Amino acid sequence: MSRKNESLKELLFELIKNSKRSDRDLAKILGYSQASITRKRKILEKEAIKQYTVIPNLSYLGFDIVAFTFASAKLTMDQPLETEGRKWADAQPNIVFSSTGQGMGADGLMVSVHKDYADFAKFNYNFMRSWGKYFQDIKTFLISIKGDLITKSFSFNYLTKTGQKETLK
Repeated sequence: MSRKNESLKELLFELIKNSKRSDRDLAKILGYSQASITRKRKILEKEAIKQYTVIPNLSYLGFDIVAFTFASAKLTMDQPLETEGRKWADAQPNIVFSSTGQGMGADGLMVSVHKDYADFAKFNYNFMRSWGKYFQDIKTFLISIKGDLITKSFSFNYLTKTGQKETLK
């Protein structure tokens, strides 16, 4: 890996740890000039950073459930139907991720958050009514995010602990 790419990844890992740091602080940590960090950040913002955001405590926002819905399509969806599916998913603010993929007998995944089980049931009913006929199998895995049942919280900070060492080799 070139020194340039290595320094970009080092900066990216530092931004993953804390994206609110100033270029001056990052320059001190990484041993580059502030101007160099500013240039590298601009490169990363074009090529590697999708957005700056926070990962909130979902319970604080009033959510109790995260639902992972796995589905297998009855047939390959044509372009207009796929486009309508994207529009439907985009219109659902509680869907935080959806994608096609492979595994566990499914070829699609949707991750959504819900205030409580009643909210999930209403969402699931609407999903099934709108899209159920296009799938041969739909399975949902529900997680309560309140209490102490979570063994490891969702965060990209974990990437900085081992991923940085492995990636920079």
